Amino acid sequence: MLKINFMLVAALLGGLAVILGAFAAHGLEQAVDAKMLSRFHTGVEYQFYHVFALLWVGALYQLKPYKPLYFSGLFFLSGILLFSGSLYAYVISANKLFVILTPIGGLCFIIAWVLLAYSLYRVNFFESH
Repeated sequence: MLKINFMLVAALLGGLAVILGAFAAHGLEQAVDAKMLSRFHTGVEYQFYHVFALLWVGALYQLKPYKPLYFSGLFFLSGILLFSGSLYAYVISANKLFVILTPIGGLCFIIAWVLLAYSLYRVNFFESH
């Protein structure tokens, strides 16, 4: 199985969120209406929230490589790509087909949080040896 460094990916996605937020504030505001701009901002906001969750998953996985925790990271990453990515694509292209992916991304976020909670419940990450 391919091992992903979630902390590195989170750092890159965090930087991308800043770039996309600046793009929305300085480039999109003249090109789209307020409702579409709000959708783009929602994508940036959710990307930021879940970048921090992905950082936590990466740090915890370094402590104890627990498989459900790894899958939590994959679902957080998938959620960012599908939820936020579909909103970005929809706003930029005005193609409504992209919004079909948004709730799938939301479901990925829910699964990721459940897997993270399960991992925290099942594994004592901070036990002393």
